[in-house]
Amino acid sequence: MQLSKEIKNDLRSRNSSILSFQPRTFSYLPHLSQHEDSLRPQVHLGRGRFGVTLVLGIPTVQRQKDSYLVNTVGSLLFDLSSQDKADMVIIIFVAELILCVCVCVFFLNSFPDDVKSGLLEVIAPSPHFYPDFTQLKSTFGDTQDRVKWRTKQNLDYSFLMLYAQPKAIFYVQLEDDIVARPGYSKVMKSFATSVLSNEWLFLEFSQLGFIGKMFRTTDLPMIVDFFLMFHKDKPIDWLLDHILWVKVCNPEESAKQCAEQKDKLKQRYKPSQFQHVGLHSSLPGKIQKLRDKDFEKHPFFIPHGNPEANVNTSLNPYQGHTLDKAYRGQDFFWAFSPTVGDFIQIDFLTPQPVKEYLFRSGNFEASSDKFHNTTVEVLPSDNLGRTGPAQYHLSSDGFVVIGSFVNGIAEGQIDSVFQKLSAIRLVVHSDSDMWVLLSEV
Repeated sequence: MQLSKEIKNDLRSRNSSILSFQPRTFSYLPHLSQHEDSLRPQVHLGRGRFGVTLVLGIPTVQRQKDSYLVNTVGSLLFDLSSQDKADMVIIIFVAELILCVCVCVFFLNSFPDDVKSGLLEVIAPSPHFYPDFTQLKSTFGDTQDRVKWRTKQNLDYSFLMLYAQPKAIFYVQLEDDIVARPGYSKVMKSFATSVLSNEWLFLEFSQLGFIGKMFRTTDLPMIVDFFLMFHKDKPIDWLLDHILWVKVCNPEESAKQCAEQKDKLKQRYKPSQFQHVGLHSSLPGKIQKLRDKDFEKHPFFIPHGNPEANVNTSLNPYQGHTLDKAYRGQDFFWAFSPTVGDFIQIDFLTPQPVKEYLFRSGNFEASSDKFHNTTVEVLPSDNLGRTGPAQYHLSSDGFVVIGSFVNGIAEGQIDSVFQKLSAIRLVVHSDSDMWVLLSEV
């Protein structure tokens, strides 16, 4: 893959410090001592942000079928305020080097502001971090492929946790095939603060697997040490449960008493803040139809009572999600990837005194399907309005450009000089690889 000089500069290691594993880690992973860079990230994209409240960790690997990472990150970023973004770091851990470079390039192009601000980071471990997986013993009747997969997952999570540990107060473990509930960051920080003085090992913001587990970062070295001690023996969610058992269970008491004691160290928040949406697991051939019943769906669209109009578009709608339904507040509009010159036009049946406009693209499940480089244009009903004030650009067919999409949203006041409008349209000025979705008109 040929990378530009700018991208190569962005991929240089800005935080190349070696991870702070416990000294006894080398007895669990003796091969690490053979390479001095085995605990240093090989690729690092980001600004090395520290001193925030939340750090989110997302491990990802190459999947044989669907990839969910783009929508996952888009969902996490969807409704974050500037204050939310300034108090958080999202780290993507990519185990394969080639895939990591591809992810870095995509993020630089798709989320440039979030990379430059330090909100988004991408890392890849040194290839010397992993042991020889061919020497693993099969346990619990698992196939050799499954034993390798779960062992590598233990190591991936451990590397990611220790890389993230010094950055924040709380660490949240996520997966690469989830969607987030709007407002999740405020909810998690508020709940964690309210129980900060209590004794707990982790807080749960989802009921599925390792998704949405929040830890105090001060506890991560102990947790990782335990994971590494038994990384070849059991899956990571079993190991986490064993930590609870070791901390509070009395072998002379009943299983019920043990469960009650463990429950005190894990506090569940409802409703769930994350939903699992992936179907194809990162383990090849495994299908996962897991859904969190405590996850409350956010509306896919927001209806409004718009003036009567005829609507038209050059975009090709997907599965009945038409522009007409979106305009009438019955559905969202979803269409295949736009190209230069594509448009959406709203022709009012009678001229309307429109004072403001709002077009919101994307929704919480298709957060990346947004309009980019797209203008908002109006057609005044009278000739005086069509000449337009000097600060406005006038198109050859009489439309006046009054705004554009920023971060997927176009909104604003309409100058009173235009009085009544005959039409409003959106015009796309560059090709896009992503589909587009209008969730609010």
